[in-house]
Amino acid sequence: YYRGGRNGTLLKVKSFDDEEAMVLGYIPGKGKFNRMVGSLQVVLRNGKKFMIGSGLSETDRKNPPAIGSIITFKFQEKTEDGIPRFPTYIGPRVDASWKDKNTDK
Repeated sequence: YYRGGRNGTLLKVKSFDDEEAMVLGYIPGKGKFNRMVGSLQVVLRNGKKFMIGSGLSETDRKNPPAIGSIITFKFQEKTEDGIPRFPTYIGPRVDASWKDKNTDK
């Protein structure tokens, strides 16, 4: 039997990948994030640069990860150019350095 409309029998499951990036700089926040970090400028190991703003807490925005530090983020997929789609900050990666090849998955 089919029931039209929304119901609790179906769940939408989204898959995510995670990866590491190095912090290059900060983009100033706007609106309620004025005088805080709006997003992080980051680079992947392959040299692709992009920004991550989602997932940053107010504490992260007031005290962002240091420039040159490694962060972990999650994303849904990559564009044809290799840029992560919908990147979301997870946290700092303190157990590896950027030169450590073992941080790749």
